[in-house]
Amino acid sequence: MATTLITNVRPYGEDTADILVRDGVIAAIGADLNREGVDEVIDGRGNVALPGLVDMHVHLREPGREDTETIATGSDAAARGGFTAVFTMANTSPVIDQPFLADAVWEKGQAYGACDVYPVGSITQDLKGEQLTEIGLMSRSHVRMFSDDGKCVNDPQIMRRAIEYAKAYDVLLAQHAEDHRMTEGACAHEGETAARLGLRGWPRVAEESIVARDVIMTRDYGGRLHICHASTNGTVDLLRWAKEQGITVTAEVTPHHLVLTDAKLETYDGNFRVNPPLREKTDTEALRDALLDGTIDVVATDHAPHGSEDKCVEFEHAKPGMLGLETSLAVVHQVFVEPGLADWRFVARVMSERPAEILKLAEHGRPIAEGEPANLALINPDAPWTAVGEDMASKASNTPYEGMDFSARVELTMLRGRITHRIEN
Repeated sequence: MATTLITNVRPYGEDTADILVRDGVIAAIGADLNREGVDEVIDGRGNVALPGLVDMHVHLREPGREDTETIATGSDAAARGGFTAVFTMANTSPVIDQPFLADAVWEKGQAYGACDVYPVGSITQDLKGEQLTEIGLMSRSHVRMFSDDGKCVNDPQIMRRAIEYAKAYDVLLAQHAEDHRMTEGACAHEGETAARLGLRGWPRVAEESIVARDVIMTRDYGGRLHICHASTNGTVDLLRWAKEQGITVTAEVTPHHLVLTDAKLETYDGNFRVNPPLREKTDTEALRDALLDGTIDVVATDHAPHGSEDKCVEFEHAKPGMLGLETSLAVVHQVFVEPGLADWRFVARVMSERPAEILKLAEHGRPIAEGEPANLALINPDAPWTAVGEDMASKASNTPYEGMDFSARVELTMLRGRITHRIEN
């Protein structure tokens, strides 16, 4: 394996240093490192170095909808976004509810090699919410997390059993919190905007009632619960209460719920339809504060590619979901770092270290230090660019940030010492 010297970079945005990478590992960090035996020297040009990012929640659509995304194109999008590991949800066709299907996803991602693609197993067979999958068997097939994401495990008895099984095998249960009885036909946040636009409203309580139920069950039956795409200020309150009680619950927030609100729905553009829906400014502010104080643990993209035939339709008929992998870092930088609310250590924690810790990954989310795996992302915080869906690595182009300007750009991503993405200057 090649030996690479990255010069003039700022780990965590702090003091400038050189990073020597040998055999996939960080061999040395310091000033003016010796170049003897180095195969390639990369000028870091003062860019910020972070541990490779980890996304707990993506949809790569393979198997079944390779017309909108594949493991290969999704891996390329991940690498361009600074990610070295992603977890792809089980709601494919067929559903990832068997060990051999999980193995196939893992092996395909490894063969492509741009990103570690971890399969998420479904909690129930075929996402029907009726019978548990073989959680024990699947936990031996690179599956560290189980989720019926796209659907909620509504039946409390089924969820209780899932919590008990997951505890026995020490795997994470990720709940898509949505009481479907309260969201039938809904496509927008239940509020003034939806009422004015004639769109059926999706109430906060549909999410919060499931969060409340599941944290209480986790309190009583143990295990590790993770709340997918938290979107309301009430969910934040429930998470804060649960953590104060010592309940083992974690949560994620998406970039779009941090920066966009239901005001975007005025144009009826299907690219803004997402599940859970874009909420109000009060929710966005509560989510930002919760991420800053640790009530919400991580940022996860919920990257959800869709073809134009599923988005360029009436708003209520548009499929929910947005691209996120290539814009996530830029959004977090714009919301937290640019205004001085947080530093690059914070970004590393919520986008790399904490997700890796929650998922018990040994090689990802590690410190930038000698002897650690060379999983790195170099970010130029002063490289203005404009989001254009057609220019993205994903097969789909349904970005909610079309035409939006950002200042932070990932210029290089490295997975175990091998460059998976580089912008040539």
